[in-house]
Amino acid sequence: MVPGGLIGLCDPRAAAELRGTGEWWSCWVVSGPYDVQLVELAIMRQRMNTARVARLCTVTTQGHPHAVPCCFAISDDTVYSAVDAKAKSTLRLRRLDNLRANAAATLLIDHYEEDWAALWWVRLDGTGRVIETGDERLHALELLANKYEQYRRERPPGPVIAIDVSNWRAWP
Repeated sequence: MVPGGLIGLCDPRAAAELRGTGEWWSCWVVSGPYDVQLVELAIMRQRMNTARVARLCTVTTQGHPHAVPCCFAISDDTVYSAVDAKAKSTLRLRRLDNLRANAAATLLIDHYEEDWAALWWVRLDGTGRVIETGDERLHALELLANKYEQYRRERPPGPVIAIDVSNWRAWP
C-alpha cells in the first residue's frame, strides 16, 4: 500500500519535464487496501475531455465548502469554466467571490454506472482565478465553444474561472 493512502497523485509540472524525454510516466492509484495501480495521465485527460459536467469546489469566506456543477474545458494544465447564460438571478456568483477571497479550488469529474466496476473519478486541485477580460478569457470561451454546442450558439456573457492545476488525482 502506498504510504498515507495516496490516491492517484500527479504533479503536472514534474510530468511536463518528462514529456520531452520520451519516458513513460503515470500516477499511482490505490483502488483497494492492497491493490496499487497506475493511471496514466493520458487516461485522466481522455476522461476529462469526454465528460460533459464536473463539480467546481471552492471555499466560502466563512471557510465552508461550496460545490456547484459546471461545464468545463481544459488546456494543458489549466481548466476553464464560464459564467454562462443559463437562468441565474445574477452574473455575480458566489463561486467568483469565493475564488477572489481564497484561490483554493478543486474540479471533480466522475462517472457512475450500476456496474460499480465501471466507476471512476478524476480530481484536479489547484489555484483558481477569475478572468473578466482579455485574450485568456477569449481563449477559454473558444475552448468551451468547441466542446459545447450551447456555447457556440450563445457565448457566455460572464467572467471565466481558470484553475491552474497543481495535482491530478484519480480512481481507479
